[in-house]
Amino acid sequence: MSMKAIFLDRDGVINELVYYPEQGIIDSPFTVEQFRLLLGVGEAIKKLREMGYKVILASNQPGIAKGSLCEETFEKIRQKMKEKLAKEGAFLDGEYYCFHHPEAKIGKLKANCECRKPEPGLLLQAAKEMDIDLSQSWMIGDGLTDVNAGKGAGARTILLGRMKCELCHLMDKEGTSPDFVVPNLLEAAKIISSQQSAVLEDKDEDRKI
Repeated sequence: MSMKAIFLDRDGVINELVYYPEQGIIDSPFTVEQFRLLLGVGEAIKKLREMGYKVILASNQPGIAKGSLCEETFEKIRQKMKEKLAKEGAFLDGEYYCFHHPEAKIGKLKANCECRKPEPGLLLQAAKEMDIDLSQSWMIGDGLTDVNAGKGAGARTILLGRMKCELCHLMDKEGTSPDFVVPNLLEAAKIISSQQSAVLEDKDEDRKI
């Protein structure tokens, strides 16, 4: 009889994302010290397993391909994750990673593959190897790549708003915030245009006075 499963993304779902001020980006932890388990993750995994779900990690991890960390460091981070979860009585039933990237610096990892989310390859591989009924399973992640991978595999999906929360915490920490928040470059251009028009109108009013 096939089993049902919960597929989890890693960064932003199991552990905290890391801010790299030099590059101005938020990304995966690249050192063991940077890996921090998110609050309540262990308890959540325990509850999911108690409900009869296999809990399986399905994560894009292009850091090695990009030269951000080595295989040895990645393995140490992975072991720290397992140790931190074990301390909370939580365990993963499987781990599936995509190490590829289309712009990889390492030749063997440079690929447009079927396992890199939003493609559903990781979930399909896990389902085949672990006898998982994807129609009874869920994909949980903090990005649309996770949602698309889940839907592509035939699973139901849950999107976590961790990225927005992390960004808010980061802005508080740095003591800075944008003047406007918009969804895309076109909207940004509209804001700039309206601001410029307002400045020109103020100058015209000053001339009249």
